[in-house]
Amino acid sequence: MRATAVRRTALAASAAALALLATACSGSSDTDGKDEKGTANGNSSAPKAPAEALTAAELEKAALAQGDVEGTKVTEAGPADEVSADGVKVDKEACLPVAHAMYGVAQKGAVATTKRKVIDEPKADGKKSLEDVAKGEGADAFKDAFNLTSTFVALHSYEGTAGPDAFAALKKAAADCAGGFTATVAGTPTKVVSMTEEKITGGEEAAAWTVTSEDDGTTMPVKLVALRKGGSVATFFAFNLAAAGGGDVKFGLPTAVVAAQDKKLA
Repeated sequence: MRATAVRRTALAASAAALALLATACSGSSDTDGKDEKGTANGNSSAPKAPAEALTAAELEKAALAQGDVEGTKVTEAGPADEVSADGVKVDKEACLPVAHAMYGVAQKGAVATTKRKVIDEPKADGKKSLEDVAKGEGADAFKDAFNLTSTFVALHSYEGTAGPDAFAALKKAAADCAGGFTATVAGTPTKVVSMTEEKITGGEEAAAWTVTSEDDGTTMPVKLVALRKGGSVATFFAFNLAAAGGGDVKFGLPTAVVAAQDKKLA
């Protein structure tokens, strides 16, 4: 799948990978996201004891930083990474929580938000380098050099039972929309053809899915993970550059990133 929104993200991550190779990658400016409107339907199976929301400062301290995930470059998300709740449209209203999670949008009840980008560093022992790709050494060179996973992490702090409610709403939406839906952001539609649940652990609640999108007959899988601990909910949206390029590269859940975020929320 090569929808414009995915291409734009892939290009940004590619640029970051190239900058990493030149040891000149720097983080973008931070954005302390505030409350964004969304929907949170469904009831959590977790206890409904009210949770004390982390403040913006506490949430920032709990967010991932460089060095927290081995073999990656962690940077703060910038204005170009922001998507408003009003900017996300779906053809099936029940699927809105999934679309929001994919773009890091907070649900109703959020009091603070912070976001990070975690990108795999190029492996020194790879068969092909980014220079090989630049020299035009073909599909194999692209696959080897760009077999890098980029994960967009959105960490939200919720008041009271809003955190469990938001998590429950996402799980319900993923089940209801397993057969697919279409999300439109900034006028660009992305056709999701399936959502398949995956196994993951962490926090008080955790859930994960492989989300398969399609464009012009070409499919591309991405990974979506949600983790809740107390009143904090983190979502992880991961894709692989080689897979985004239409290759047959298979990649797993961003478990190391999830584990690192879980640890910092302890």
